[in-house]
Amino acid sequence: MSNPASGSHDYARVYVWEQPVRWFHWINAAAIIVLGVTGWIIANPPAIMSTSEASFSYWFGQVRFVHFVAAHVFTANFLFRLYWAFVGNKYAKWRNFFPLTRAQLRQIGDVLKVDILQSSAKPVHTLGHNSMAYFTYAGTGLLTVFQVASGYALYAPMSESWFPALFTWLTPLFGSEFSLRIFHYAVMWAFAVFTIIHIYLVFYHDYVEGHGVLSSMVGGWKFMEKKQIESEEASGISPYPTTPPRPTAAPPRPAKSG
Repeated sequence: MSNPASGSHDYARVYVWEQPVRWFHWINAAAIIVLGVTGWIIANPPAIMSTSEASFSYWFGQVRFVHFVAAHVFTANFLFRLYWAFVGNKYAKWRNFFPLTRAQLRQIGDVLKVDILQSSAKPVHTLGHNSMAYFTYAGTGLLTVFQVASGYALYAPMSESWFPALFTWLTPLFGSEFSLRIFHYAVMWAFAVFTIIHIYLVFYHDYVEGHGVLSSMVGGWKFMEKKQIESEEASGISPYPTTPPRPTAAPPRPAKSG
């Protein structure tokens, strides 16, 4: 295999992640961190003793306020990503997040052999996410929907806004507000575990595949051998019908002299 560092022309630079996708990624990461930290404090409030005036000791209320603000940002950012799943490029499309073809299912198995079973050392070459990653992100999307719905259901009793009131139906399904809060807190830990695994796999795939996974979520570009870019193996995405390019008129031939 050619070495990308050697300046070989066998490698091509491909713009994969559009700017809206990159903004979503980093805003989502920041929101999850803030929500996780403040959520843990809300569930396990420390006993902070203070001799200051009581009106200056409203730190727990401030923690809750930060949690609610981060939740609004988290929700708006997620809704934007849903919108971009319909208008973004082929690597951002919603169809990629569901294993719709045999090739995608086969790629999921190949990724599991490399990442989990460690039974294969052959890297899975993809420009976008691999099919296993897309499928995993679909799962985190469902968890996001639950966190948003349950969070606003828990917030509704202390809010006069119409939006949290849309989710009050969820509380009776779990029996009580306390039970819903337990599930909301448990999913927070699911996100924490996912984040740790996600960071590890990003570094791992960047090392094994050498496609610029880390830098791609900053600049948007990835690198791959030209022969792999056109192959089915490199896509990792659902097939899309494409319109064949219109034939262009051939340039006129120069007149023969003499």
